[in-house]
Amino acid sequence: MIHLLVVDDEIEVCDFLTNYFSDKGYMVSSATSGEEALHRSRATHPDLVLLDVRMPGISGLEVLHRLRKEENPSKVVMITAIEDPQVIEEAKRLGAEDYIVKPFDLDYLDKVVLRKITTLLHE
Repeated sequence: MIHLLVVDDEIEVCDFLTNYFSDKGYMVSSATSGEEALHRSRATHPDLVLLDVRMPGISGLEVLHRLRKEENPSKVVMITAIEDPQVIEEAKRLGAEDYIVKPFDLDYLDKVVLRKITTLLHE
């Protein structure tokens, strides 16, 4: 079963995406901080991480950096309200697979997740 990790400091976003993707048949866990995201990622080894950029404490970019430093193979899609080209470039440099700006179109997010999962299945 494909495992997703949803990381956002907004509990409502975590709950919404967790319920949405759980209903689609994915195993989903969530975290509301960077620290919790790193802990859950180490414990559960998700296939795909949906990661907010701006969070108190450890930012999403720092979480991504640490995941890559630990050679964590999870695919990462950044989901954020920050539409700054420098942040997008930094996220991609650190290994983000995609970058989606809030408010996001749920159909588009669903297609991005499906595309990333499909590539996982063919690796």
